[in-house]
Amino acid sequence: MNIQNEMKLSFESRSINEGFARSAVAAFVMSLDPTVSELSDIKTAVSEAVTNVIVHAYGDASGTVYIHAQITDTGRVIIRIRDKGCGIENVPRAMEPLFTTGGEDRAGLGFAVMQSFMDKVSVRSKEGKGTTVTLEKAIIRRGRNDSRR
Repeated sequence: MNIQNEMKLSFESRSINEGFARSAVAAFVMSLDPTVSELSDIKTAVSEAVTNVIVHAYGDASGTVYIHAQITDTGRVIIRIRDKGCGIENVPRAMEPLFTTGGEDRAGLGFAVMQSFMDKVSVRSKEGKGTTVTLEKAIIRRGRNDSRR
């Protein structure tokens, strides 16, 4: 598996930037000519991951959200969303549906949503150092001969 294309992006962890992140990743993935459904899945997962950073990573302060997206020569999209915030104390617990540390306003479904729309979701976190969420999805090839357009 070779990396065919990649992009890096960073922005302030403000809710107004969630739509920007979703749109930027969607524009990057368009080179694979995804279906509307595939693109929607990726946009939703990115939204959830970025929202987690905005809500949980930096507390009441603002910090930076980092996105590193890659496209492989096999049509796999790999998206890493990283922060340098507080980290997650118990990753397996945090990934359980309905678990949240965000109070009554949060549903605790972010990771479950990401997992339902992506082929693979992994989370690495270190308390006091930050969290990296890696999202992976294969874009279905329908008779396309060359993904390096």
